[in-house]
Amino acid sequence: MIEDMATVRITEAELAHDIHAVLAKVQEGVEVIVEQNHRPVAVIKTPQRQDRQIGECIALAKAYEEMLGYAPVPDLDFAQDVQAAIDVHREPLNPPSWD
Repeated sequence: MIEDMATVRITEAELAHDIHAVLAKVQEGVEVIVEQNHRPVAVIKTPQRQDRQIGECIALAKAYEEMLGYAPVPDLDFAQDVQAAIDVHREPLNPPSWD
């Protein structure tokens, strides 16, 4: 295994031998490059988060309210979009234990 600051280069055999260790590195924020015959064939890294925690959304809304001087009100279309998303996903939330 060749290690750089935030990048690790491994062979496919090393990946197959101890995938749990490789995933542990990825969870620590390390990018893993899998090589075959010294050529990269895959990159394993944590996905970039696109979502926000509810606390962050509330803080952003409060900051925006302070900037405007009044509380913004979502338009009717927004409320309908939110309700449609809720209606489509009526299954119970059972997140995995690591969340």
